[in-house]
Amino acid sequence: MTKPASFPIEVRGSAKQPLGMPPARFLRDYWQKRPLLIRQAFADFQPPLQPDDLAGLACEEGALARLIMHDEKRDRWHVNPGPLSEADFAKTPSTNWTVLVQDVDKWDADVADLLQHFNFLPSWRVDDVMVSYAEPGGGVGAHVDQYDVFLLQGLGQRHWAISDDVMAPKEFRHDVELKQLAQFEPTHEWLLEPGDMLYLPPGVPHDGAAFGGPCMTFSIGMRAPSQAELTGDLADHIAEHLPEELRYADPDLKPVKAAGEIDRAAIDRLKTALPFAAALNDDMLRDWFGCFITRYRNAQVPAPLDKPLSDAALAKQLDAGAQLLRHPWSRLAWSRGKSSCTLYVSGHAYPATPALAQQLCEQRALSLSRKANATERVLLLALVNDGHLIPRKSRRR
Repeated sequence: MTKPASFPIEVRGSAKQPLGMPPARFLRDYWQKRPLLIRQAFADFQPPLQPDDLAGLACEEGALARLIMHDEKRDRWHVNPGPLSEADFAKTPSTNWTVLVQDVDKWDADVADLLQHFNFLPSWRVDDVMVSYAEPGGGVGAHVDQYDVFLLQGLGQRHWAISDDVMAPKEFRHDVELKQLAQFEPTHEWLLEPGDMLYLPPGVPHDGAAFGGPCMTFSIGMRAPSQAELTGDLADHIAEHLPEELRYADPDLKPVKAAGEIDRAAIDRLKTALPFAAALNDDMLRDWFGCFITRYRNAQVPAPLDKPLSDAALAKQLDAGAQLLRHPWSRLAWSRGKSSCTLYVSGHAYPATPALAQQLCEQRALSLSRKANATERVLLLALVNDGHLIPRKSRRR
């Protein structure tokens, strides 16, 4: 029986192998898979930038800099997004603050030279070298990055704590400007010296703070566009190159069985009309199209009520025979999912029942001949308060 492969979390680098192993092995065993601490990845490392130079750069108009201070007693964080000034630095306390400057490699050729040590990666994957300076205790709190990063210690010591628990909670705190984790339970902790380097793949919770004295860290971060960014930019690119005469078409259209329904045939036509829609999940495509088509070419949108109706107030009006008039600018469509039904109104999605969704699409003046169930009551109240349905009192004598 073959023993499972062993992947140590800590190795020692050398002049010939800064990663502590050949790049091919690092990419195979660690890249985007697991963290790795490399002791003395760069032996006798001398930082290519001094703290005063970094502070000066942080004061440049075009630099992307942040000054972050932590009131440890009250656990309050203050973020100054820059550009910074000498006065900002003069106000800093003796502990618990850090300044971070992004894209330092674009400003300083010596910092840019660090990137030659990462030429085993495609150059287009490398984003920037961010440099941080911190006084004891200074850091940004526990957080998660959605990209690969190499954290190279340049000056002083930094205490790093990480969690490789894939089930660790990733919720954020809501009381700070930074995207800090609400909970963080480290599984590994280290003290990094100059020349040590910590590699973290995307999604690994971590927290770093200056220890004992001034500290400078060089963070070599990767470019990792989200699927949303890729999809949005690709869609824009395709849209620029498609001729205007190519449109959604339905020469096979048959009489509708249910008013306003986005049916299976419509989804199939979308997949023909859109170059990359065939790969999309039907529910995602249906939800996107329902919102899009009810928003498309809408010159105006109804305004929500200044004073929302309560469920009891609406029920009282409906019991008295009131009709619900559809706002003239409201556009409606609906669709059936595997176990649900959704009504789309002017670009918004509402849970619905097929019966009521169809009725709302068919009738501009809705009179309920039966008592609405819980889902339908919630829907009607939402549509009234969002301005899409307008109650009109009964004219009974």
